[in-house]
Amino acid sequence: MPIMAAGLDSHRLGAVFHSRPDIIEGIKRAADSPGRVTLFNNIANFVYDQINGSEPAAKRRRVDNGVGNGFTASNTNGIKSEVVVKSEGGDAADEQVLLEIKELSVSVPQRKKFDLCFTENHFYARAPGTKAPVQGICHAWTDIEYAFYLPVPEKAQVQHNYILFPRGSCLPSKTETPTAEPLVFTIPATAPKQGTVLGPEAGDATAVSDSYRTLFDWALTKHLRSAGNPAEIVSANPARFHSMARQPHRPNEKAVHVKAFRGSKDGYLFFLPNGILWGFKKPLLFVPLTRIAAVSYTSVLQRTFNMVVEVFTGEGGDGTEELEFAMLDQEDYRGIDEAYVRRNGLQDRSMAEQRRAKMELAENMRNGKKGGGDEGDAAPNAGDGLTELERAQAEEEQRLQDEEDEEEEDYDPGSEGDSEGEGETSDEGDAEGDDDADMEEAEEYEEDEDEGDERLAVTGR
Repeated sequence: MPIMAAGLDSHRLGAVFHSRPDIIEGIKRAADSPGRVTLFNNIANFVYDQINGSEPAAKRRRVDNGVGNGFTASNTNGIKSEVVVKSEGGDAADEQVLLEIKELSVSVPQRKKFDLCFTENHFYARAPGTKAPVQGICHAWTDIEYAFYLPVPEKAQVQHNYILFPRGSCLPSKTETPTAEPLVFTIPATAPKQGTVLGPEAGDATAVSDSYRTLFDWALTKHLRSAGNPAEIVSANPARFHSMARQPHRPNEKAVHVKAFRGSKDGYLFFLPNGILWGFKKPLLFVPLTRIAAVSYTSVLQRTFNMVVEVFTGEGGDGTEELEFAMLDQEDYRGIDEAYVRRNGLQDRSMAEQRRAKMELAENMRNGKKGGGDEGDAAPNAGDGLTELERAQAEEEQRLQDEEDEEEEDYDPGSEGDSEGEGETSDEGDAEGDDDADMEEAEEYEEDEDEGDERLAVTGR
């Protein structure tokens, strides 16, 4: 072990950073003042106390050489606690690593490069140069419920992700926090380089290492079957579903995803043989076909529409929840509706009773009706030859037109017209006043003429 700078607590630093002599060396070089020596000692004491707190020694988790209770330092810029994950199969760090594939990019649950390790009972990630599994990325083979191999959307160069969903993580509940998160890691399009595949099974892996896909398909399937897990690796099939929108970065390739929004987050929908997956923003969602109660299309506009997936909830499936995906391109409607919803026998509930009742009520209000129509009018558009989306779009356009008509009917010309009317009344009054003045003037003239005649008679003129 390197000689410590004067004042450094060599015992505590050695206990905490036993597996990372490079960090100890970095601390020794940086401890060039009393203040820094005190800071490094305080950090080492704090971490040591966190690891070896009040918990009885018999219950402490072990890592390499029994030091650190699952803690290792992941880099020289900070400290990261990597807790060994317990499961029914025992402690993952205690098991022999049968196959190790180094330096792969993980994007979920955290974005970093890790080494991926295969043991008899577990699959986990660990930071380069460490021995302990990273917290949240250690799963028993029996716990993996779904596995996927999918292209990474909107990349100039072809890349693919593997997505593993532990049991209970595919549909996060609104009331319960999931105990595990999915794992998403990206594989290069090239073959594995020499020295990146290690372990007792590396020799067998050589025969299937023409590409990272053949390597991982073989390794994942082998260990899942050995654990008695029947989960299959599912990939997208453009022959069954592909987007009609053209990819500008790879125009000659059919996209197997559709861009969509989940709330304010943008992501991609994959319509797969066993369900619908939305990624790759957290939280990822996967809706198995067996959990889909119905599909509806809403908010139909000129270029986009929304898709609502009604999902069975609970163990018995006695309740449902709605998942809404927004801003899907109109070009993709026919493919989604015909090539996926209808082909898989899913119920289209765009004209379901509750939605139809709302539209019928709105129509009655527009027509001035107090109550509902005849029973035979419940589905006035049935048999019109339109698809559900086209009918919904027509309803939306009619609603907008009716709103414009109502605005025109309610238009008030304001005070200008009233002023004109008042002006006409005023003019009429003025005319009547002028007539009265003329009559009075004529009467005065006649009186003057009479007086003049009398004067002429008296004077004899």
